[in-house]
This record gives sequence, structure tokens and C-alpha cells, in this order.
Amino acid sequence: MLTNVAAVLMDGVHPFELGVVCEVFGLDRSDEGLPVYDFAVASAEGPTLRTHAGFTISTPYGLERLDEADLVVVPAGESYVRRIYPADLLEALRRATDRGARVLSVCSGVFVLGAAGLLDGRRCAVHWRHSDELSRRYPRAMVEPDVLYVDEDPVITSAGTAAGIDACLHIVRKEQGPEVANKIARRMVVPPHRDGGQAQYVERPLPRSQCDTVGEVLAWMERHLDEEVTVEQLAARAHMSPRTFARRFQQETGTTPYRWILRQRVLLAQRLLEATDETMDAIAWRTGFGTAATLRHQFVRALGTTPQAYRRTFRGPEAAA
Repeated sequence: MLTNVAAVLMDGVHPFELGVVCEVFGLDRSDEGLPVYDFAVASAEGPTLRTHAGFTISTPYGLERLDEADLVVVPAGESYVRRIYPADLLEALRRATDRGARVLSVCSGVFVLGAAGLLDGRRCAVHWRHSDELSRRYPRAMVEPDVLYVDEDPVITSAGTAAGIDACLHIVRKEQGPEVANKIARRMVVPPHRDGGQAQYVERPLPRSQCDTVGEVLAWMERHLDEEVTVEQLAARAHMSPRTFARRFQQETGTTPYRWILRQRVLLAQRLLEATDETMDAIAWRTGFGTAATLRHQFVRALGTTPQAYRRTFRGPEAAA
């Protein structure tokens, strides 16, 4: 049963990510019949800590507070990706999981869990900007860069910023049921569960500087996304054989012509959904998907959410009607 929660901080903690944990677990909502958690903020580096925003936080609790917690949360912090972590903090996190407690990271807090060895052989989430570094630092971790959170009980990891809300509500839902999680979400004025993953928030601009020999073809492809083209046609435009063109394309873009066009079509669909009131049929035609059904299928495959849900997220419910 989840009754006792501790957030453990180091210098440079991000106030928003800490605030997410305080909002979900640190407020008394007993007037609505909701559970009250024994919540505390503990420090791994002395009684007074500096936040990323420049102000300080004081707490009477040290790492001993983690020994009684059912859930230990590590919020994100400045330089958490690269800094050296206190050895006694890493040991306290290992003790927590050994005795059956859960640990949760928000954004870059996952690097602390990695240093404690808690990601080895486990799937995990992190902000998409840090996914490559997390994989490099902890090669035994299975990083999933497109998801909002991963539950590998007793280790739960979440992506950047607001994904911490998703993970906290997931834990409440898992331990105390959907009714409790939904009521807390309603008080916070947030959805109790979000569709899709991080992919819908990630911009992937084309690294043109690396495309020395196929750059002109790429520019032409971008201007003609609504057209069906073959590798043979693209190779002819580049004055190469199809085999040479395919090899050069892979070398300079890191993907195949088909996958590159597919990704650019999805990016164009994202822009049209965000900036226009065009119908799904019109967007499907302009992006080369042909039909709204094909657009929806490829959009869900690429981003984990539907075009309608994406438009609703970025423009409000009226735009998706």
C-alpha cells in the first residue's frame, strides 16, 4: 500500500519537477475522501539546497528519511546528467528497492538511478534530448526515447517535465485505483491519462550539412511530398544508378528514401494540423498519404497518437471537431 513518499534532492534541483511530486503526493485532499500521504522532502547534500531557479530549499530530513518510504522520487536537476552523485544516496536507493519500495525518476533524475545500478536490464524513459547520453552512460539500460514513462516495477522512470505528472498518476492509479487517480487529476486540472508519447513533441530537422551528394534530391523530395516517386526516379535525378543512390542516401541521411519521405510527410502533417483548419482528407492529399485512413495509420505508427488527438493537443478541442 502506498502511504509514505519521499522526494530526495541534490543541489540544482528543478522546481517544476519537484513541484509535480509535491502536488500529487504532498497535498491534503481528505476533504474529498482522497488518501493523505506521509510526504517529505529529503536532502542528499545538507539541510539547505540551491534550486535551478536560484532560490534555496531547507529541509530537516536527510537520507535516513528514505528508509521508511514506500516510494522514493528523484526529480530532475541542473547538471544531473553529468555530475557525480553522493555514494550514500546511491546506496540508499539500492536499499529502498531491496526492501520492496519503489523508486521513481522525473526526467534527468534517471541518471541517478543509472548510477545506482537500478537501470541494468530494465526498460526506462528519459527526456528525448538525453536519450542518447543515457544509452551511452548506461549501456545495460534499455532506453525507450519515445514514451512518457516506463513502469519496470519497482523502478519507474518518466520523461521530461510534465511526463512526471503522468508517471505519478500512473502509480496512484496502480496502487489506489482509477477513481482516486482521476479525482487527483481533476483537482490538478490535467488529463488522468495522455494519449501517445514523447514523439509528438520532438522536432527532427533535416541535417542538411551532412547531405553532400543527395542534398538537391532531398530538397526536391520535400517540395513534392504529395507525389509518388520510386528509387529509380530519384536516382535518375541524382545522375546515379539506383544501387549507388540507395547506398549514398543511407550513408548521408541514416535512413532509406522510403523512410525519409514517410517521416517528412508526417512532419508536414504535424505542421498542417497545428497551423491550419484543413480537413483530414485535405491534409492526407497534401502530404502524399492519399486517404485520411492512411494518414491516421502512419501518424499513429510514427507518433503514437492520432491526427485528431494531436490537433486537439496543440490547438484545443474546438479545432479537432
